[in-house]
Amino acid sequence: MMSLDGPQKTISNPIIPYVGTIHGGLVPGELIVVHGTVPDDADRFQVDLQCGSSIKPRADVAFHFNPRFKRSGCIVCNTLEKEKWGWEEITYEMPFQKGNSFEIVIMILKDKFQVTVNKKHLLLYNHRISLERIDTLGIYGKVQIKTIGFVSNGEMPDGSQFEVPYVGKLDTALHPGCTVAIKGEVNKNSKSFAINLKSSDSKDIALHLNLRVKNKVFVRNSYLHDSWGEEEKEVANFPFSPGMYFELIIFCDAHLFKVAINGVHTLEYKHRFKQLEKINVVEIIGDVQLLDVRSW
Repeated sequence: MMSLDGPQKTISNPIIPYVGTIHGGLVPGELIVVHGTVPDDADRFQVDLQCGSSIKPRADVAFHFNPRFKRSGCIVCNTLEKEKWGWEEITYEMPFQKGNSFEIVIMILKDKFQVTVNKKHLLLYNHRISLERIDTLGIYGKVQIKTIGFVSNGEMPDGSQFEVPYVGKLDTALHPGCTVAIKGEVNKNSKSFAINLKSSDSKDIALHLNLRVKNKVFVRNSYLHDSWGEEEKEVANFPFSPGMYFELIIFCDAHLFKVAINGVHTLEYKHRFKQLEKINVVEIIGDVQLLDVRSW
């Protein structure tokens, strides 16, 4: 999902129920990646982030992630504390299907878990129990697991130096092979935010990415010779949700920009502004919390 190049620990073909220690605990920026298959006769399964592995009394469960396949199916998330369940958070979007394989990525953030299934954002779950207490992963129910991976994604940037609206110089003028990487969090009640790659010596905008979060529209355009061009809007899935953490990468190729979000290639945009070397500024505006901006 993210830059999966950090140190990785993998468990292969565990027997279910699986209960295993999470060595070194969990820290913000870390990912738990689970690959598996839902059997044809599955009624439910669960992935639990637990505080210990005690059975009597039952260990607290900080994050209970529980796909259920009765009727049209749903995913129930909850927290178990002192052997009592809290309030259920139910998601009716169902990315799991009987007989199909899946990839679950649980991203650990400082105030919440962010879950992606099959490369698509699924849900956020605010911490009810502090991260420090989580030391065990449990997987139960009707499910086959191929691998469980723990990936450390490095330190999470805290964004203290990135006020929005943000205007910053690119480290080098734009050229084929150049990459701009933006890390941030969509505001909880975000209407929209925008990212512009522009020239410091004119009003031209080579690439305008306008994320209309409320209406789920992803607009791309350029502003040349004092006017906007034709909007491009097609996208397979709108990749943003209120409150979610993202890593957006813009890669400049000879003929086009490629944009990836959380490790998933999202779109291409042909260059309309051809003098790439004049593009030297990145601007970010709107309902977004900026954590990191860099270019190379």
